[in-house]
Amino acid sequence: MAARPLPAYLMKIITWVLIAATVLFSSGCAQKDWIDRTLVTVTGTWYGKVASAGTASGSPELSFELEQQGSTVKGFVRVTAKGGPGTNIYSGGPIEGTVAGDVFSFRDMRGTNGELTVSGEEMNGQVSLLGSSQPLSLRRIDPSSPPGSPPR
Repeated sequence: MAARPLPAYLMKIITWVLIAATVLFSSGCAQKDWIDRTLVTVTGTWYGKVASAGTASGSPELSFELEQQGSTVKGFVRVTAKGGPGTNIYSGGPIEGTVAGDVFSFRDMRGTNGELTVSGEEMNGQVSLLGSSQPLSLRRIDPSSPPGSPPR
């Protein structure tokens, strides 16, 4: 007994269902997840100075303690600036940010924000600090080093 071929209309329906399924499943696979969009990791302790603060009291020093989960970054920033003779002014607070590709963008509750390009153990970019945009360079340091120690 020979099998009867399927009617033409049924073949067309099956063909269209297969095409629709292929398009549906392939579009879901083509979506990039956070790992494809996040090329760098910023978790750790970073230290640096604002490059051109140009004040008589010197350039503010910053340290970032960052924890990255996916593309989201949370942490704490400390800012040290010279006050009057022999005094230091410390401030800081929590920060939030994101990593997209090799760019780390952040902001804190006081309105300080920045965008830094990460390259290995260094970050360089701009920070809005003391009412103006300033160049900032940071280097990842060993967290066991005291803040006054030079970056490794």
